[in-house]
Amino acid sequence: MQFGFGDTVLAVNIPDREALLAAVAKRLAARQGFALATLNLDHLVKLGRMPGYRLAYGAHDLICADGNPIVWLSRLARRPVALVPGSDVVRPLLELAARAGRGVALVGSTEDTLAAAASRLMTEIPGLVVVMRHAPAMGFDPTGDEARRVLGELAARDVGLCLIALGAPKQEEFAALGRRLAPQVGFASIGAGLDFITGSQTRAPAWLRAMALEWLWRAATAPRRLLPRYAACAAILPGEVVKAWKLRD
Repeated sequence: MQFGFGDTVLAVNIPDREALLAAVAKRLAARQGFALATLNLDHLVKLGRMPGYRLAYGAHDLICADGNPIVWLSRLARRPVALVPGSDVVRPLLELAARAGRGVALVGSTEDTLAAAASRLMTEIPGLVVVMRHAPAMGFDPTGDEARRVLGELAARDVGLCLIALGAPKQEEFAALGRRLAPQVGFASIGAGLDFITGSQTRAPAWLRAMALEWLWRAATAPRRLLPRYAACAAILPGEVVKAWKLRD
């Protein structure tokens, strides 16, 4: 499934969870880095508005669908992909790193959340070793000096997998820089994935997620922050439907 932004075309090139885990396992075993992005409507809004974000996304090796509208658009275009929420693949990705004997880093969120997540995950996943945690200060520049120092440390510690919990667009911009400065590291942008694991944020119940209504739950928990975001997403949806229809064979 492809999405065009002027001269830039980005494709969801990971069709489902099984394909994602197979690709990551292969790269971890080969000590080959990667950057994983999980595309949703909010990302499409930002990609349309921010040329720098498009460049960062273009540096990603693996892109999967992290939103039901992306899945629906892919079906309309007759290029179907499955839903692969970033929050749902945190543990599977960590299990792959543990089996490959590769160290893991956590970047983003808060130090309390990172410490709690590291402790819990290392208890629950045999062989997992979190070798580095970094909670950036407020105003963190994902391509600035602090980011470059963190990436240098990731490379020096031979990290295999770095989970990035910075939110869009910072996490994808950090990952894109990481592909240049720490090419043996696998970067996965996971948004609030660690917050869900530690309970600092509560995820929507499974029955709401099954009805594709997780966005409604999230909007109710943070209306000031999320309602404008979802309004912007709704505004671009008709245009994306037209584009998807035109992709039909």
